[in-house]
Amino acid sequence: MNDPLAWFETGLAMTRLGMDMQVVITERLTRLARGDAAAGVEAMRMVTEKTLALGEVNARLMKAAAAGRLGAVGPEIVALYGAKVRANRKRLKR
Repeated sequence: MNDPLAWFETGLAMTRLGMDMQVVITERLTRLARGDAAAGVEAMRMVTEKTLALGEVNARLMKAAAAGRLGAVGPEIVALYGAKVRANRKRLKR
């Protein structure tokens, strides 16, 4: 990733990811603080999503390493996590 614009775009994506993560964390903590059955469902969903996302990232990293393009997979991973966090943000804001 030698293109300066690509670095800038990745930086913006990471900034958006960080901001969206704060909203998701706040919403999830609010739901967990209630302590009801929905909180238990949210806790299980959270753990399951994180485990699956880690598996996806590991698969992408292994594929990139095998192809010799490990340095280029970063923006792809940021995009992957960004999409997942935005989906959670949309779901939790209902």
